[in-house]
Amino acid sequence: MGYEKNQRLNRRDLLKLGGAIVAGSAAAFRPTTAFGQMRSACPGPDPSEILQGPCAGLEAVEFYPTSPLILDPFTDPLPIPKPLAPVPKSDVDTWAQPPGSSVGQQASDRTAISTHQMWPSSQLPLIYHVKLTLAEHRFTTSKVQPIGADGRPVVPPDGILGPRVLPASTIYGFNGTFPGPMIYARYGQPALVRFENQLDHNPYNLDVGDFGSPERQFLTHLHNGHTAPESDGNPHYRIEGYRPGEWVDNLYLNIAAGGDDREKMSFLWFHDHFEGFTGANVYKGLVGLYPIYDPTLDPGDERFGLRLPGVPNPETGRVDYDIPLAVYDCALDDGVTPHKDFHNGCGETHPEWWGKSFFRHYPNRGFVGDVFTVNGVANPVLEVKRRKYRFRFLDASIARMYEFKLMSSRGGPQAAPGTQGQYQLPDAQQCMRFTQIASEGGLLPFPIVRNSFRLSPAKRRELIVDFTKYQDGSPTRKGDVVYLVNVLEMPDGRKEDNDSNYRVPMVKIVIGDDAPDYSVIPTVLRALPDVDLNVRKRTFELERGGVGGGDILNKETEWLINGQPFQLCVPLASPEQGSGEIWTVKNGGGGWVHPMHFHQEEHQILSRNGVKTPTVAPGPNSPLVDDFGKEDTIALGPGDSVVLFRKFRTFTGPYVAHCHNLAHEDHNMMFGWRIVKTT
Repeated sequence: MGYEKNQRLNRRDLLKLGGAIVAGSAAAFRPTTAFGQMRSACPGPDPSEILQGPCAGLEAVEFYPTSPLILDPFTDPLPIPKPLAPVPKSDVDTWAQPPGSSVGQQASDRTAISTHQMWPSSQLPLIYHVKLTLAEHRFTTSKVQPIGADGRPVVPPDGILGPRVLPASTIYGFNGTFPGPMIYARYGQPALVRFENQLDHNPYNLDVGDFGSPERQFLTHLHNGHTAPESDGNPHYRIEGYRPGEWVDNLYLNIAAGGDDREKMSFLWFHDHFEGFTGANVYKGLVGLYPIYDPTLDPGDERFGLRLPGVPNPETGRVDYDIPLAVYDCALDDGVTPHKDFHNGCGETHPEWWGKSFFRHYPNRGFVGDVFTVNGVANPVLEVKRRKYRFRFLDASIARMYEFKLMSSRGGPQAAPGTQGQYQLPDAQQCMRFTQIASEGGLLPFPIVRNSFRLSPAKRRELIVDFTKYQDGSPTRKGDVVYLVNVLEMPDGRKEDNDSNYRVPMVKIVIGDDAPDYSVIPTVLRALPDVDLNVRKRTFELERGGVGGGDILNKETEWLINGQPFQLCVPLASPEQGSGEIWTVKNGGGGWVHPMHFHQEEHQILSRNGVKTPTVAPGPNSPLVDDFGKEDTIALGPGDSVVLFRKFRTFTGPYVAHCHNLAHEDHNMMFGWRIVKTT
């Protein structure tokens, strides 16, 4: 039996979608009885929801505070998130408004647009419940010393001298933690996550500061799930987000685009995407992790498939030796730095917020901090066994790029108060290499040996490290110390600096006991999908500039794409469902870097600045090494021009593409596009 696209799927078509028949399970999908493509009206954001205070609409004051110095670094253990358990069916059955496929069942507003475009019919989704709540978070348990910009001790606004415990910062947290919960997903097993907004609940009377969505709306995006628009969490579909008391059921079908196993990914994350406040809400804590396993090649058990490192632990629910690392930089208020951006503040100071998270909507260079964290903790320690590990890196920062090396040091970390990262390793030398197995688009065709690797905001890299030996072949010993070091200085969010002496230790890795290791590093991982060069071509140019007109919101526009700011319901491209296209993306924004992210499917980079992407594994020092594989975010350097191929399958409706320097996105460096039905 055939089907009209987006309305009916039979078993044959299900096989084409992929992930439907995995490990002997059959999961068919069917359309829902109604699906709203777009609201009839397309309002922009209400200025009253963007601008607050008597000085709103005036220029930002781009000053950064100097965070207090952490006195005892590398004493807190690295937290490893515990996977979230699904809600038992018996509990779901008691919900007043349970999930379902009927009209209006996708969100609490019960409108026709709040309807799932596609629903699994034979393999029902696992149900997860994530509450957005106010909570407290501490980046370190160490005492800290108030310092000035010159690194010298200062008397803080309260007049109390000497070291003190860092106060907790108020966060918006998925289930009240930062990072939020980790969901282990699996191809062939749909998952539905109910995100419920409880940010209006404040039983402990926490001071929420002056950043984050003031009306406390959210809009959660699974980056980069192959997901229908209503569950994608993108503002081109729903700009108003979800207010306190509201909920949304985001359905993640966990299917490979086009039924092609070569399209499967392995590490996603979810974060806020509320228009105008994406950066503030992400910085406030709305970050969660979503590793996704392939039961055939990558099942999360090193005895099977490609035998990548990972051992299921029935006691914790984790996959041991498979560790996500979310890197994030922050600034802590010094009580004397003025608070002023386009949204709010008049340049006043807040001594009562000393030591708590500081954030401003800096539209130009983007926001960076001077304290570097991993999984929410500054300067953590990780004890490892003498065996191979799989690390899944995520850059969850607002604007900062990193370059990581594994290094040893005789002298150890040296305090560098007043500088970004706070500590340096002056005598550090590379001692181990990475073996990269995946990018954000999933497994590479072949493993690549790396001396170092870069991360831009939102990008992911998965790497294997063998802790039994050093790069010269000599064995490690229990008690040896290796540091994960950032060697890329970025004084602001504009671009990197070229300081060859910059070495900031981020994680102290201590070698422990031997452990069984059944994992291998395969010589071949998976083939890349086919590319069609005979398709429609489009060009998108990122530009520095504003727009005219009397609209107060236009005054905040700092970035354009093809001469246009982001406009709801004005797509810059309307590709047909099932088609492929070649997009050229140019960085015409002067001396800025832009990590440009595209929702819905991944792309393959065909060339960068006229140089074709290699078809075989490049060497560890090749300048094209990061373009080899599938991706969802392009790292665009100043003046770069990148040509990519992507497809538009399974769903119809509106999506977005935007810079993942979230200060740039929030200042209109985003465009809408939509998939339309084939004529």
